[in-house]
Amino acid sequence: MTQDELKAAVADAAINEIEPGLEKGTVLGIGTGSTANLFIDRLGPLRDRFKGAVASSEASAKRLEALGIEVFELNNVGTVPYYIDGADEVNAHLHMIKGGGAALTREKIVAACAKRFICIADGSKSVATLGAFPLPVEVIPMARSYVARELVALGADPVYRQGVVTDNGNQIIDCYDFMIDDPVAMEARINAIVGVVTNGLFAARGADVLLLGRAEGVERITQP
Repeated sequence: MTQDELKAAVADAAINEIEPGLEKGTVLGIGTGSTANLFIDRLGPLRDRFKGAVASSEASAKRLEALGIEVFELNNVGTVPYYIDGADEVNAHLHMIKGGGAALTREKIVAACAKRFICIADGSKSVATLGAFPLPVEVIPMARSYVARELVALGADPVYRQGVVTDNGNQIIDCYDFMIDDPVAMEARINAIVGVVTNGLFAARGADVLLLGRAEGVERITQP
C-alpha cells in the first residue's frame, strides 16, 4: 500500500471509531494536515448526524465549511468528545511530535479540551524515540533569538522556519538533531522558556487511541 492509501485507511478507521458516538448535539475536534484532511472529507456524508466541529486551523475550518459542516469557536463549546488529528511522529507511549503544518498551538488547545484524542497516522510515523522529525516551537516574534539560544543550551539545533506565520501571528523555530528521551519533561522545560507559546511535543496530553496504518491493515493501539 502507498502512503496515501495508508492515510486513507486510518481516516476510514477513525470514522468507524467515532460513528457510534455521533449525536445531533455532538461537536467534534478536528486537526490539521494531510491525514486530517482525508478524515474531514469522510465527515461530509455524515454532517446531518452531528452538530459541527471545532477546527485547529483556519485551513481545516475552510475545508469543513466547504462540506457544509458548521465550525464553532472553542470558547462557545467548552469540551469535545473526540479530537481527531495526525502526527509527525508517535512513540509506543502515544507521545507525539506535531506541528509540521505550524498549527501546533491550536491543536494542543483543542486536544486539551477533548475527552478522547484519536491519533491517525501511517506506519512511517511510528518511532522508538521522538526527535528525528524536527521539533517545532511556536514563539513570540520578538523572543525568537532569545528562545533559539535557550534551545541550543538544551542541545537542539534551532532553525527559524522562514516565511511562516502561524494563525496566531507568531513564528516557528524547528529543533533539529534533538532526540528526546523524556518527552513529558522536555515539553514542560521548553514551554517554561520565556517567549515560547508552546512546542510540538504532545506528551503531557498524548493520544488515547492510535490508529496506525500498516501494509497488513490498521493497528489500533491504546495507552499502555
